Amino acid sequence: MKQTHLAVIAGVSVTLAIGTVFTTHIVHGQSQPPTTIYNPYPAGILPANITTELARVEGEVDFIEAEAITQWQAIPPPLVTGNPPTLQNTGLPLVEILGKLMNFDKTISPFNNTACASCHMPYAAYSGPIPSVNLTMIAYPGSVHFRAGKRTAQRYTYSSYFPPLQFNATQGLFFGGNFWDSRATGYKLRSPDADQSQGPPVDPNEMGNPDTACVTYKLSLAPYRPLFEQIWGAGSFDITWPANIAQICATPNGAASLGGSATPVQLSPGDRTRSDNDYDHWAQSLSAFEHSLAVSPFTSKFDAFLDGDYTMTPDEAAGFALFNGRGNCNSCHLDGRSTAPAPSKKHGGSDPGGKDTGATADVTPVFTCFGSANEGLPKNPMVALYSETTPDAFGFTPNPGGFTFTDFGLGTFLRSGFGSAPNPNAAWLPLASTVDGQMQVMTARNVALTPPSCPTTEAPGPYFQKEFFHNGYIKSLKQLVHFYNTRDLYRQPVESGNCPAGTVEKVNCWPEPEVTQNLDMTTGNLGLTDVEENQIVAFLRTLNDGFTTPYPDINTFTGACMTGGTAATQGNSSMMSAAQLQRLMKQLQ
Repeated sequence: MKQTHLAVIAGVSVTLAIGTVFTTHIVHGQSQPPTTIYNPYPAGILPANITTELARVEGEVDFIEAEAITQWQAIPPPLVTGNPPTLQNTGLPLVEILGKLMNFDKTISPFNNTACASCHMPYAAYSGPIPSVNLTMIAYPGSVHFRAGKRTAQRYTYSSYFPPLQFNATQGLFFGGNFWDSRATGYKLRSPDADQSQGPPVDPNEMGNPDTACVTYKLSLAPYRPLFEQIWGAGSFDITWPANIAQICATPNGAASLGGSATPVQLSPGDRTRSDNDYDHWAQSLSAFEHSLAVSPFTSKFDAFLDGDYTMTPDEAAGFALFNGRGNCNSCHLDGRSTAPAPSKKHGGSDPGGKDTGATADVTPVFTCFGSANEGLPKNPMVALYSETTPDAFGFTPNPGGFTFTDFGLGTFLRSGFGSAPNPNAAWLPLASTVDGQMQVMTARNVALTPPSCPTTEAPGPYFQKEFFHNGYIKSLKQLVHFYNTRDLYRQPVESGNCPAGTVEKVNCWPEPEVTQNLDMTTGNLGLTDVEENQIVAFLRTLNDGFTTPYPDINTFTGACMTGGTAATQGNSSMMSAAQLQRLMKQLQ
């Protein structure tokens, strides 16, 4: 479907669909968003087009939700048989479509304006869908506009393949989990992907529900409630709700009126248990969708190459050889083959010109080691959370510490620290200092996926502006590879925005790392040429799904592409120095 046609459908047909399908999904008594917008940000942090862009994404989300309703209604009913009972024939597609319906449901949020997909759209590999946000504030506004968090929206694709978090004592390394800091351990559900989906609905800077029971309550009012009960059991929502349930669930998490309670919905012990079970089933359904072929399908050029049905271009082939050789990418982003020696003796290698000669051992590689690493990213003053030092209309202050906050990643989680989650294993706590600064090694799959109308991540384009790494400091794949190649060669003892005269940030100046401990030294001075960097970028593009079969819902982008500039300095014009940020923040106080 062409983009122009989609825009018409999104504006007309979906309006009709919403009016007929979703009328029963309005949570009665639910309040409207506050008229006072929370905007503690200095000029340059909050995009000028944020309101129209949020509205654009809402329309796209509504379009896909209506599509999911139609897809659900087209699935034949299952035959319930076996011991234990199985939904024979259509059980798998039913639980997957239930996850899709949940993922694109805006009414799960307090103000009916934020779905899971609001920060994770298919045309961006289920990551951030707003180019101007990716360029500036990094984290996405939540249901309370414009509260926002501290990190980029991670891609859903292949996230379900990560195992539960565990510490390998022999290697002295953590593996598994979800989220950048691995705080979705999967300790109870045994699926970090499912565990991850339970965080944002109650995160005050994201969906912001005050109680997990609010999600259960809204599911009980959803038009797809019969599907939920078909899969997870009749009586799933036999819960006696308090008279003020709608009022409580229209109050965002963090509001002073809640008194700091994590369970302001008053339920009997039995009803609380039933609600908690429903919330687990919410998570499992979303994980089923994320594991489905609609999200993680193994349909890239690289998959066709492994099957012998695609011949790489010379640049792609050269990039693949570098990925497995002097680029040393394959030491963390495993491709299912062998890894050539590290690029220099200084880094433990034996053959600077080593080549990967191994045969394919895994025909569905996920391009990650499932571990964590501190790559030495500079602190990014553009991160929204640094500016959120004052209370909003509900009396909530997202970050009293301002720019003093340091993101220690996995180390913060093991300490059950600010902005993370409780650590469920006391045995991990003593290891926190050994992993300070470490962030999850994401899959390299779909790192370059963009809407067809904006065919690249790279300037001059036309391109779709993405953000890379946990703090969005890197704005193009060219910069990403150049960072790995030259981080140590061009490191300067300055903060971002303060590179010395005669240097260009991200070209021949890399500011000092936010966290200097536990740096990954397998990269940083690889000796790659400019051409070789570009060849690795060319290879990364072969990991985009949608080559052997079309990627579902990739044509739903109705926004505008960006043009101009160069990939090497992409985003530099919007940078702000730490000193400038703090000066502007003082002026606003």
